[in-house]
Amino acid sequence: MEKKWWHEKVAYQIYPKSFYDSNGDGIGDIPGIIEKLDYLKVLGVDIVWISPCYPSPFADQGYDISDYYNINPVFGTLEDMDRLLAEAKKRDMYILLDLVVNHCSDEHEWFQKACEDPDGKYGNFFYITDKKEGELPCNWRSYFGGPVWETLPGHPDKQYLHVFHRKQPDLNWENPEVREEIYKNINWWLDRGVSGFRIDAIINIKKKFPFADYPVDRPDGLSSIQNMLKEATGIGEFLSEMQARTFGPHNAFSVGEVFDEKDEELPDFIGDHGYFSSMFDFSTTIFGGSPNGWYDRKTITPDDYKECCFHSQQRVRDIGYLSNIIENHDEPRGVSHYIPDGDLSLHSKKLLATMYFMLRGLPFIYQGQEIGMENLRFQSINQVDDISTIDEYHVAKNAGLNEKEALSCISRYSRDNARTPVQWNDSANAGFTSGNPWLPLNPNYKEINVASQENDPDSLLSFYKELIALRKNPEYKETIVYGELIPYLEEQHNLMSYYRKGDKTLLVLGNFQKEPQTVKLPSACRKILLNNYPQLNISDDSVILDNYQAVVIEL
Repeated sequence: MEKKWWHEKVAYQIYPKSFYDSNGDGIGDIPGIIEKLDYLKVLGVDIVWISPCYPSPFADQGYDISDYYNINPVFGTLEDMDRLLAEAKKRDMYILLDLVVNHCSDEHEWFQKACEDPDGKYGNFFYITDKKEGELPCNWRSYFGGPVWETLPGHPDKQYLHVFHRKQPDLNWENPEVREEIYKNINWWLDRGVSGFRIDAIINIKKKFPFADYPVDRPDGLSSIQNMLKEATGIGEFLSEMQARTFGPHNAFSVGEVFDEKDEELPDFIGDHGYFSSMFDFSTTIFGGSPNGWYDRKTITPDDYKECCFHSQQRVRDIGYLSNIIENHDEPRGVSHYIPDGDLSLHSKKLLATMYFMLRGLPFIYQGQEIGMENLRFQSINQVDDISTIDEYHVAKNAGLNEKEALSCISRYSRDNARTPVQWNDSANAGFTSGNPWLPLNPNYKEINVASQENDPDSLLSFYKELIALRKNPEYKETIVYGELIPYLEEQHNLMSYYRKGDKTLLVLGNFQKEPQTVKLPSACRKILLNNYPQLNISDDSVILDNYQAVVIEL
């Protein structure tokens, strides 16, 4: 694997609406990000990915873009973005933007022109078909519920395709003019100083033609769009062209949101000459999913978590570099999702941080993760903002769950869990805003906040700083960044342990339970590099790990 500039970095995701509000309107903004750059620098962050901050009607919280060449006024101006890029550069930091090009907003100029003349140039920027009475072109279900077809505004005899929200019409990547427009925009941002992109929902750009029905899998008479995506082929032609025309010439970093890729396609996606620099490992986030919906989802156990991580690591091996996460803006809070109910503690949060951060690949931290922000418990569906959560609530109710059960289900998996404002201190509104926050805060901000952890050497925030410092330590960097990952004692229940082998041999051990357990050591310990307890019960040939104890040992 060729060494790249971004391999040894640490990345951080910002959801701008909820990060930090500089002007008191209740919504985070770009000047707020600038104010907190030094906080990120002290943490040890190099790469900052900012979720969409372009103009948008917010049907899907900014993932419905109405202008690819500007900044949404609620977040600031283009001049603010230029200032952010300049301030990041001063600190040797890199800014990534979100690339959302499977679809745009129905308020984008292209779609407005398509509505004016469906048979003209811009009509071919989208998938527009004639309507047949009582019949849809296909029975695919959109990601947010309901059919993927919607009547074209102003044309009751025509319909357009949207695999997400009806206000997110899909762009027709089969049309070379569409691709040219996309490449032009990517290069415009890269030339402006952006260091790369996170690529949203990209697997959806390739459809299976002709449009056809798939087996019905819910009472709504529709079929999961995943069924079509499994049969769609040829996406590589689009992605290789995009890489060659944009990321490659700029030596830019690109990380794909990729699902359903086949093992044999991995070199094409993230090999030395792949479409992307990296792709997120979603194996743990999708585990236990059910075609019936969230209410039927299987809860992940510590052994499941371990198995998912090891499987991803083994299938990628030295092909390329994964980007590792425990949460993002589309997932519940990692500590609430992966730590068994009743076991949340400072020790278990530190263990989860250690287990994912020491994997081979690029670690991404999501805002608030470094202080251990937790899920919110909804008391009413009226508290929910996220469209997918609202859909899943109704799916659960229609399946027979009562109000309390449906709310419990969405409280566990809702995307709003990750979108509550960052908890900066214990003052009003957690120091996020002087105004009225756009989304309610988690009431636990009085106990869980940045200010209470910054100067506490035993805090989770301090522990993340230790993890990052270890990754960047010149003595161990080569092993942690490039070393092989080999599972150790894989069958031992509720133990997650693995080697990182390079010019050094490190052993990462995590007791994923409250009860202590003994772990046999393969060889004597030379040095303890990291420990989430003040002490370690260790002998020449074994170690007794306490309640959720995690250690990194040099052998």
